[in-house]
Amino acid sequence: MLNLNSLNPQQRQAVETLKGPLLILAGAGTGKTRVITFRIAHLIAKGVPPANILAVTFTNKAAREMQERVAKLIPRQTAKAGDKLNRPTICTFHSLCVRILRQHIERLGYKRNFVIYNESEQLGAVKKILAQISVPRGGSEKTDPAAVLALLSRFKNGGERAAVFADESVRALAQHIRSRYETALRACNAVDFDDLILLTLRLFKEHSDVLEACRARYRYVMADEYQDTNATQFQLVHALTVKHRNFCVVGDDDQSIYGWRGAEIGNLLDLEKHFPEVKIIKLEQNYRSTNTILDAANAIIKNNVRRRPKQLWSGKGRGDKIVLRAYTNDDDEARNLVEQIEFARRAHGVPWLHHAVLFRTNMQSRPLETAFRSAGVRYHLIGGQSFFDRSEIRDFLAYLKVFINPHDDISLLRIANVPARGLSDVTMERLLGASHERKGSVFAAMKNPVVQADFQTKARGSIEAFVAFIEKTRVQLHHAASSPRPLQSWSEHFLEETGYFKELQRLEKNPENAEARICNLRELTATLDNFGRPADPLADRLQSFLEDITLDSEREEETETGDAVTLITMHSCKGLEFPRVYIVGLEDGLLPHARSAAEGTLDEERRLFYVAVTRAMQSLTLSHCAGRMRYGQLMPCHPSRFLKELPPELVEDADVRDKQPVNPAAGKKMFDVLRSAIN
Repeated sequence: MLNLNSLNPQQRQAVETLKGPLLILAGAGTGKTRVITFRIAHLIAKGVPPANILAVTFTNKAAREMQERVAKLIPRQTAKAGDKLNRPTICTFHSLCVRILRQHIERLGYKRNFVIYNESEQLGAVKKILAQISVPRGGSEKTDPAAVLALLSRFKNGGERAAVFADESVRALAQHIRSRYETALRACNAVDFDDLILLTLRLFKEHSDVLEACRARYRYVMADEYQDTNATQFQLVHALTVKHRNFCVVGDDDQSIYGWRGAEIGNLLDLEKHFPEVKIIKLEQNYRSTNTILDAANAIIKNNVRRRPKQLWSGKGRGDKIVLRAYTNDDDEARNLVEQIEFARRAHGVPWLHHAVLFRTNMQSRPLETAFRSAGVRYHLIGGQSFFDRSEIRDFLAYLKVFINPHDDISLLRIANVPARGLSDVTMERLLGASHERKGSVFAAMKNPVVQADFQTKARGSIEAFVAFIEKTRVQLHHAASSPRPLQSWSEHFLEETGYFKELQRLEKNPENAEARICNLRELTATLDNFGRPADPLADRLQSFLEDITLDSEREEETETGDAVTLITMHSCKGLEFPRVYIVGLEDGLLPHARSAAEGTLDEERRLFYVAVTRAMQSLTLSHCAGRMRYGQLMPCHPSRFLKELPPELVEDADVRDKQPVNPAAGKKMFDVLRSAIN
């Protein structure tokens, strides 16, 4: 028999409530997955056939975890090996729809062997259509196909709020090609991910027998992370449950942070409109964090007016106070954070993997990654591309490597035609072949008059110009530094001179994306003068910089993950937990984001902060800067308005703590200053 004694009273009540609509308000860290899996097992123990149970969630990882936990709870005779018909259905929304469509899609005029287009295939279809049409009035021939595709997805999923703030010309173009896109996919017997749910809804609407068959099979339905469902996902589960009404919703409105991709928090907040008799059970006992951390989270989130009240608490005691640190700039913030982590590791034996650094935007990773690399601290970046893996950064580093050593074939082949200078792939392949024949480097082949003579006049001119550019730059770099020149100004000059900045603007149809990539380069060039002595030749200082980057890359490749600090965006951290959490960049413009006021998303920004705070298990450190590097310049910053929502008695100022004996009034004094700065 299934033993429910390990559940707390509220968890047990949720597990034992089997009939009718049920809303399980599962606060952060309250064991919602445990409740879902126990509820499935309890349904089976009470005689419900496993085939009549459906649980839908958002990721394959979450679905697999639930399947594994249920398998351990269900008696063996109930889940025979290989007997798929005698197992509960636990899957993602999209996987459920694929199962239904594979059986019935022929009724909609598709063949049963339809293909599902991935993002690159969808993008290819959009590009093909754009190449065939005249851009409508108000549009631009520079419109980014990816932006058009994103809006097509918004339209399908009813994400009108996101579409409202899109570029007007992109929105008009997406509307203009919408029917053509659908026709193009249909002609290939293809569907995209959005179609999986939409076609299932259409199937239910046009063929009631299919809907009734699904209702008869899935008589007990559970939806996980319900606050993240969009309009079409709501319609899907509502269609399945509106008659038998055995619908269990599990979620937390306070953790709804995906409105920008179409999630409708109203699906959870307004559940009574569709199921007036719904029973609500709150899970408020947190098994993750200390009460200091939870009290802070409760204080933050109560400032959102439209929410279902709940009060998280823990049996883990008060714990340490939250530490607040203020820095001059983001480089100081990153360096000091590394010092804190290393002190904890060396003095107290806290491994790297127990630490996580959370930030609002991907661009904040640059100073953090630089500081970790410099200190030799292993880290793992989640939810964003590593700063040093971005194509513009790799291009820049390849240029520097070629200036130091032009016989570095890999680097030279990367940047020979970036930006375009007449050295096509065919030309470079021939030069590479010539270098193999002569057992030398590609650059040596480019300089060889015999090799040059094999090319036509235009290609030969391009080769000669590139060789001259490399050799001229090498002379500049190796010249004695009688009048030292900052590496930052030199590097930005050569990027301008080569036309690389203009190339980024040409390649990126969205001006904001181009500016962001240029900003990435300016941020990196601003750090170059930290290497070597100012009196050294530029080449020696660049060599020092490149060696540092290369050695760090090798250490990263050796260790990969394992014992490593986690660097993660706030949007990617939901569902995770870490003993020690550092939330950096708590400044207005970052959190809340600068766009939040115009887009009416301040409440969602606060929920994002709440999610970040509730990742911490033992200790939480918050920090903000007086200035932050943007576009190569130090821009002034102001503390996040969310900081003043923290109760002063829960927070201690790091400077006060480090320099003075504990003072009960220190927290209040610091917060008075903070409120003054914010206001």
